Amino acid sequence: MGSLETNKPHIVIVPFPAQGHVNPMMLLAKLLHSRGFFITFVNTEFNHRRLIRSKGPDFVKGLPDFQFKTIPEGLPSSDRNATQDLRVLCDSIRKHCLAPFVELLAKLNSSPQVPTVTCIISDGLMSFAIKAAEQLGIPEVQFWTASACSFMGYLHFSELVKRGIIPFQSETFLNEPIDWVPGMSNIRLRDFPSFVKANDPNDILFDYFGSEAQNCLKASAIIFNAFEDFEHEVFEAIAAKFPQIYTIGPLHLLARHLHVDPSKSMNSSLWKEDTSCIEWLNKREPNSVVYVNYGSITVMSEKHLKEFAWGLANSKHPFLWIVRPDVVMGDSAILDLEFLKEIKERGLIISWCNQYEVLSHPSVGVFLTHCGWNSTVETISGGVPVICWPFFADQQTNCRYACTHWGIGMEVDHDVKRENIEFLVKEMMEGEEGKKKKEKALEWKKKAEEAVEVGGSSYIDFDRFVKEALKHG
Repeated sequence: MGSLETNKPHIVIVPFPAQGHVNPMMLLAKLLHSRGFFITFVNTEFNHRRLIRSKGPDFVKGLPDFQFKTIPEGLPSSDRNATQDLRVLCDSIRKHCLAPFVELLAKLNSSPQVPTVTCIISDGLMSFAIKAAEQLGIPEVQFWTASACSFMGYLHFSELVKRGIIPFQSETFLNEPIDWVPGMSNIRLRDFPSFVKANDPNDILFDYFGSEAQNCLKASAIIFNAFEDFEHEVFEAIAAKFPQIYTIGPLHLLARHLHVDPSKSMNSSLWKEDTSCIEWLNKREPNSVVYVNYGSITVMSEKHLKEFAWGLANSKHPFLWIVRPDVVMGDSAILDLEFLKEIKERGLIISWCNQYEVLSHPSVGVFLTHCGWNSTVETISGGVPVICWPFFADQQTNCRYACTHWGIGMEVDHDVKRENIEFLVKEMMEGEEGKKKKEKALEWKKKAEEAVEVGGSSYIDFDRFVKEALKHG
């Protein structure tokens, strides 16, 4: 490798090993690479194998100044094409990742082929990287890849225990309003990230996510994939606790604006994408299609899958439905022939797609979503309102904000019924309420686009982040 590469500042990037975390981390990596940084992207061994299966071995060869490395996550080897069990994964990350990560950093720093590591950017759920950075005297930045409102929720998990709210005595307590979290108004206990429902302060996920959020405050800076206006009150409250925050989203819009193509080079999908859906969408009227995708982790019962299916069929609107092979708990997703016959002319069912492209397509009118953060940011960027069916983690919080604060969504009853799905689809596609939500979504789209333009809040913050936190340029 020439001296040109070895003179570059070198950033090591460590995503949490799930698709929804790898994607924004990869976008950030590409943006920083375009600004002249040498990048080492660190996946877990399990996810690295999935990436090779999805994109082919050439993908992970990287570029002269963009390389892929791995660390073990401490779990038995597996070739399953699905996200690992979160409870087991979090426990294992906490116990096993620090030592191999420190070893990897030492290797990188002693290699004459690559520049010395100048900064680590790790996912907000991978705080072992902060300890590693301290041991080696390297600056460390946390990237909270979910919403700021969920971050605020996680930060207050310990306070819920202190105040005796958890454990709660009965399920009805979930509807209690919580009015003491800084920057968060009009929320109930059920709108906190879903791990509160374990109702046990020692639950692995309640403890892991709560303490990982607290650990973020030990880093030199925190970045968020959002724009100032979108979560304004929460950002103000976080900045009061921790001044070094940068709001640099939506990252895919910023990438497009800075001429880094977010959908083509280095697309980090762990599933193979079916591109036929774009041709199918091209044949549909503007705003006529219901797009349905529950993200990369959500699972449901076979009964719920059927209710969703018939609700969509009975709405009589065309729909594009992403059904992952592993979406049904412990089983492969199978839809009956009667349903497939009923929707033949107007429904398209595939196993995975490039969501960014789909939500930017003019024929998509509404998005039935689990409210993961990437999906929320992408739907805002496309000006598409949402029907929300949150599954877990930050999705409950995002759903509440979508329906109340941002005014772009309506919520599905958790126990899905086809009549409810049919009603919500018709209301969003044809009704007055749907018109209002669409207008609101288009307003947010405009604000998101303004944020990434030269002089916009995210554009300025990205620049500031590179100069202040990464001391470059």
